[in-house]
Amino acid sequence: MLLIVGLGNPGSQYARNRHNVGFMAADAIVRRHSFSGFSKKFRAEVAEGTLAGEKALVLKPMTFMNLSGDSVGEAMRFYKLNPSDIIVIHDELDLAPGKLKLKTGGGNGGHNGLKSIDAHCGKDYKRLRIGIGHPGHKDRVNPHVLGDFAKSDQDWLQPLLDAIADHAELMAKGDDAGFLNKIALATGTTEVKPGKRARPEAPAGGKPGASGKSHIRQARTPTQPKTLPTSGPMADMLKKLFGNKD
Repeated sequence: MLLIVGLGNPGSQYARNRHNVGFMAADAIVRRHSFSGFSKKFRAEVAEGTLAGEKALVLKPMTFMNLSGDSVGEAMRFYKLNPSDIIVIHDELDLAPGKLKLKTGGGNGGHNGLKSIDAHCGKDYKRLRIGIGHPGHKDRVNPHVLGDFAKSDQDWLQPLLDAIADHAELMAKGDDAGFLNKIALATGTTEVKPGKRARPEAPAGGKPGASGKSHIRQARTPTQPKTLPTSGPMADMLKKLFGNKD
C-alpha cells in the first residue's frame, strides 16, 4: 500500500496559504482519481483509492504542521508500512515558485513538518517538494509561508496541481523521471536543447520556411527595378539612389 501525505495546517484561515500547497495537491489527487471522500482517522483526514493498480491512502494531518509526524507515524504503524511506502508532498522555500523536486531521503531544510515526520518515521521516505520561492530575508519567511498565494500565482499554481494529479500514477510506480517530465510538458516548462532551434512558422498559405527569409528581413530588403535604364535622366537618378554597379 502507498501512503501519500499532503502537509498543511487545518482550518479555513490557512486554506490558501503557501504552506498548505501539500493539502492542495492531495485534494487534487483525490478528485482526479475518484478516491473515497475524506474521513477522520489517525488524527487526519483520510481518503482511499487506487493508483497504478495499488491501494493508496491520501492523508492530510490535522495536527498542525509542527506535529505532522504524530499522524503519519500512527498511520504507518497501523498499516505496517515502511518509509519507502510513503510520499510526502510539501512546500519548499528554496525552490522557485512552481518548480518541483522529487527525491527519497535528504534533509528537512528547516521544514517543521518534515522534522516531525523524520522523528516518527525515519528519513527514507519520498518527498515531492513544491517551490513557493523565498521572500529574500529570514525575517519575512513566516509571513510568506503563512500568507495566501497571490492572484498572479494562479497562472502556474492550478495547472501545476492538475498536472501532479494527472500523472500521480507515475510517481506511485516509482517512475520519478517520467513523472517530472510529464509535469514539465504539461506546464510548459520544457526548454529547447542547446543547438536546437524551433522551426519557423509557416506564412499564410505556405510551408514553414518556404520564403527562405524572415518577415523582418523581407521588409528591410530594398525594392529595386528588375532592369534599370542605362542612359538618360532616369538612369542618372537611379545611379544616385542605388549606386553604380558597373
